[in-house]
Amino acid sequence: MPPVATPSENRELSPFTGWTRGHWETVADELLLAVRPFASPRRGLIDLPGPRPSSSGHRSDGLEGYARTFLLAALRVAGAHGEDPHGHLARYAEGLASGTATDRGPDGWPRISDVPQAIVESASVALSLRLTRPWLWDALDDRTRQRAVDRLLPALGPSPVDNNWWLFGLTVAGFLQDAGIETDLARRTIDRSLARIDEWYRGDGWYSDGAGRSFDHYNGWALHLYPVLHAHLGGDRELLERYGPRLRAHLDGYARLFGADGSPMPYGRSLTYRFAAAAAPWLGALTGYSPLTPGTTRRLASGAMRHFLDRGATDDRGLLTLGWHGPYEPVLQDYSGPASPYWASKGFLGLLIPPSHPVWTNREEPLPAETGDAVTTLAPPCLLVQSTAADGLVRLHNHGTGYAAAVDDPCYARFAYSTGTGPTPADGTLPDNHFALLVGGGHTARGPVEPEGSGPGWAASSHTPCPGVRVHSLTLAHGRAEVRAHLVTGAPEGTQVRQTGWAADPDGPTAQLQPVQGYTVRTASPSGPTLQGPATRTAALHGTTGPGPDTLFVALASLTAEPDPAPVTALAEVGTSGRTLTVTWQDGTTSVRTCGPPWS
Repeated sequence: MPPVATPSENRELSPFTGWTRGHWETVADELLLAVRPFASPRRGLIDLPGPRPSSSGHRSDGLEGYARTFLLAALRVAGAHGEDPHGHLARYAEGLASGTATDRGPDGWPRISDVPQAIVESASVALSLRLTRPWLWDALDDRTRQRAVDRLLPALGPSPVDNNWWLFGLTVAGFLQDAGIETDLARRTIDRSLARIDEWYRGDGWYSDGAGRSFDHYNGWALHLYPVLHAHLGGDRELLERYGPRLRAHLDGYARLFGADGSPMPYGRSLTYRFAAAAAPWLGALTGYSPLTPGTTRRLASGAMRHFLDRGATDDRGLLTLGWHGPYEPVLQDYSGPASPYWASKGFLGLLIPPSHPVWTNREEPLPAETGDAVTTLAPPCLLVQSTAADGLVRLHNHGTGYAAAVDDPCYARFAYSTGTGPTPADGTLPDNHFALLVGGGHTARGPVEPEGSGPGWAASSHTPCPGVRVHSLTLAHGRAEVRAHLVTGAPEGTQVRQTGWAADPDGPTAQLQPVQGYTVRTASPSGPTLQGPATRTAALHGTTGPGPDTLFVALASLTAEPDPAPVTALAEVGTSGRTLTVTWQDGTTSVRTCGPPWS
């Protein structure tokens, strides 16, 4: 078998990352070769080592290992128009035959009727078969093809989970439709699935991942990916013209969520999928529905890939670990198993784009975070994105989203996230970027978030931390400065409150937190490991509610990687009159906002 040769960097073509298409092909081959020793005897399962199984069990995890790495092999070979020097597809063809022959033994796949997670993996299998149909599916014997169809067909039923799972049936149906199998049923499944996700479209390129307000990376690596890629592969211009503009609108703000070091925003669930975050930008280039230049697209994707590979995302065997940079259990969900990180395979979607395309031949261009300071409002999810070109940091202020299955999930419920810090875990340590009432010997959770408006440079929300108490919150941002205001209504006089700042790692960015109104005590405490490092320290401000019906608390905050930064008080002057804040920024511009309804 030929060795995997690592290409030389090309800093003329790719001044930011040095990477070319050859680097992507090399990494794909290395990842695929690394999992081979863990295949079952006839390759139907790939049982990767890990600290724990997923909630679906060991056999489901083995199917996940097969399906998700099959998708990587499919993208690698389809992107090379069938060239397969390492023999990837032959191994997955053998695994398809053995895995569908039985649901027992060392190779058998679990059935969808027994393990719902198999629906998720059926989508990766079906998409892989669709991408490689001329070289794999068409070469199979009829008996193997029929067994595979029998395993896939149950995915065409109603989704057992009412979120992006509807799109797994759509993806299976897309393959069957192309292959001329059960085409009427496939069409009904496609129509039903698209109708369901259309109910969750909130405008400006943003879907909620199911009912409620779940907004995160799933927008790119699921809710946009499957419909747009299905339409592209099927040559369905009507569907492309329906879903493509939504993708373009999404990418306009989404590209701002990547730091200059390549890091995607560590916000939301399934963060262990890592560079799957590059899937949507690649898809925009592949289909022509992107506001990004080709050079910016490749710089974003290659930067994201390098960010993780350069920071230990693979272990000494070349396997992707469960975590962020390296292993880090607090970002995992109960459905995360040893092979779950290989949904990062979606990040290799760019290999479907021909080598002659400008996305591969044009010179890399800077990311939005590198071109100038910016504060961008993403209205549907009510997120405020703040970036500074001097250090390439991106901060995300959350005033409108959460995950219904975990009300106080650290990856959803904090007021702010950044590409240079990680949320402190939900293990009793001091939560970063949090505002709480201190009652009953503990602190209140943020709870479900209700957005209360957004505009240039600001976003606002409210929540109910405990019965009878409402907290109205407002963030204003400019440069690296943040004004954080909270109006507490309905709390008894003397109720203690606490505002925390960024969880600062000793080797990371500098965090600052300064009281403006309502706070009387300032502390700083160890806050444990985050996905960025083993030890952090988080500042906190403490105050108490007054005698009236409401009390306003205001603080100035900053996070910066600039050396020897000026104090945050030099960046903004904040005045208050009742519930109205007047902020004069360092450049002399002024913002005036009222904290609490009605917003102005």
